[in-house]
Amino acid sequence: MIKILHLSDIHMGSGFSHGRINPTTGLNTRLEDFVNTLSICIDRALTDAVDMVIFGGDAFPDATPPPYVQQAFASQFRRLMDADIPTVLLVGNHDQHSQGQGGASLNIYRTLGVPGFVVGDTLTTHCIETRNGKVQVITLPWLTRSTLMTRQETEGSSLAEVNELLTERLRVVMEGEIRRLDPDVPTVLLAHLMADNASLGAERFLAVGKGFTLPLSLLTRPCFDYVALGHVHRHQNLNKSNNPPVIYPGSIERVDFSEEKEDKGYVMLELERGKAEWEFCPLTVRTFRTIEVDISKADEPQALLMKAIAKYDIQDAVVRLIYKLRSEQMDLIDSSSLHTALSPAHTYTIQAELVSQLARPRIPELSASSSIDPMEALKTYLNNREDLKDIATSMLDAAQKLLADDVEIWLEASTSE
Repeated sequence: MIKILHLSDIHMGSGFSHGRINPTTGLNTRLEDFVNTLSICIDRALTDAVDMVIFGGDAFPDATPPPYVQQAFASQFRRLMDADIPTVLLVGNHDQHSQGQGGASLNIYRTLGVPGFVVGDTLTTHCIETRNGKVQVITLPWLTRSTLMTRQETEGSSLAEVNELLTERLRVVMEGEIRRLDPDVPTVLLAHLMADNASLGAERFLAVGKGFTLPLSLLTRPCFDYVALGHVHRHQNLNKSNNPPVIYPGSIERVDFSEEKEDKGYVMLELERGKAEWEFCPLTVRTFRTIEVDISKADEPQALLMKAIAKYDIQDAVVRLIYKLRSEQMDLIDSSSLHTALSPAHTYTIQAELVSQLARPRIPELSASSSIDPMEALKTYLNNREDLKDIATSMLDAAQKLLADDVEIWLEASTSE
């Protein structure tokens, strides 16, 4: 039985706006949070004497992190090298420079020849010797359209047609790797991708580069004993039959408030040919807390605000207070009291929203569930705005031109990136 630790999406160096400077170290406290959480993962690998660590990509927010952030990341993974634990570092979309052109931030580990470290920046198979036997790891880094196809092959095709062509091209390339596998050696597919049935988190806002969504059927092959994924920040198992398990461990720290309610952690795996037993291991990470309250109808808005804050344990949490009020209530709010009440938080922000700016009636035709196209949506919106009647025609003309330009730009980017 081979023991493996699977983690992903560290994003070390993210979320500095939610931290503050530690006067002792001179570092942003959110960087220290990320380092401490990664340290816990590495501690587990060492104390449990795992045979291998696999990382699913996105080490940093981008491919050019500051040197002190690179050093913080490297100092933790150095501990695995010192313990002779083989490690596979997969290249994610954030690790690639200029959407795949110019290398990746993790390539330095291969350039320096760090013992026991494998960098997965191409679709290929690595046969890795561990203390308890061999493991075959197929690395599938973040792919862009230009990785698999030329501009000429996609010219004149719709987005759906391009994605179908890309998926088929990838299927052929993967089949080539699969045919070369040793059927007696356990196999892991380590991939940084968006699967078609994954529940999304902050990565929908963080993604850079033009990737594409892959069908689950491409991953659930009998030759794979475990499919280790990266990119989606919410932990989930996409294959309920567990044959094979298709696992996003999620990110190890909260990047922003979109991940406020998500558990963070990593996966411990015991692997042999034809069998994989895995366990999600939650991490204790800094709390993000949103306090949202509508005081617009309150006779005593300040008291209601203070009561709302008191309901939560905000000690050392990253907090945002959002409250709605009427313009005539602004003089009734004592800002200094709010700051005092929120002072136990690690950091906090206060956002006041005037009801008069939010109370415009909704147009039923523009509900979230409607499937109206952008131009029709704009026409419907303008028909309900008397104050924009004089410029409605010019706005429609401008929107039509923007949409046409956007399609042209997308086709150019998706075929020549």
